[in-house]
Amino acid sequence: MTVDSITEQCVDGRREALSDTDLAQGLVAGDEECLTAAYHRWGTLVHTLAGRSLGGDTREAEDVTQQVFLAAWQGRQGYRPERGAFVGWLVGITRRKIADALSARTRRTDLIAAAGALLGPVDDTRGRPETVLDRVLLRGELARLPAPQRRVLHLAFYEDLTQPQIAQRTGWPLGTVKSHSRRGLHQLRRGLRAQAAP
Repeated sequence: MTVDSITEQCVDGRREALSDTDLAQGLVAGDEECLTAAYHRWGTLVHTLAGRSLGGDTREAEDVTQQVFLAAWQGRQGYRPERGAFVGWLVGITRRKIADALSARTRRTDLIAAAGALLGPVDDTRGRPETVLDRVLLRGELARLPAPQRRVLHLAFYEDLTQPQIAQRTGWPLGTVKSHSRRGLHQLRRGLRAQAAP
């Protein structure tokens, strides 16, 4: 079957008639319609695997599913049929994206714990003015950081990016990203301690 005939079947809505091999061939050849067909065929499997591994977090499972198919599209030239079925290749990508999501959770938890430690013991009465003041102080100290440090901490905390991902996003060397992160956290700690001093 030629790539043109595969594309024609994908476009005509006859994607169910395509074999897994033909569908993979069309996707690897760069046919976006075959990417859509692959998503329809295997999206539920990927979502189910992600949901189970992430403790049933539907939103996070949806994010992972999108990341898997985006990664499959971007890395489609890396698929080798002789190494196994296309669905197995997708499952491998799924496992890596699940691991990334779990790592991001850990980073988020660590950053929250670090920020909490900087602010001292947390009072369970969230509506108290002191708690609001703490958040305002933290935002104020973040705003005082030099722009590169503030950007690195923002990307790590709010966008859940790893340091290598931040380096890729910013175009900075990994060592520079690590330095900005370390200096930013130290400066944040010093500023918050100064604010807390009587």
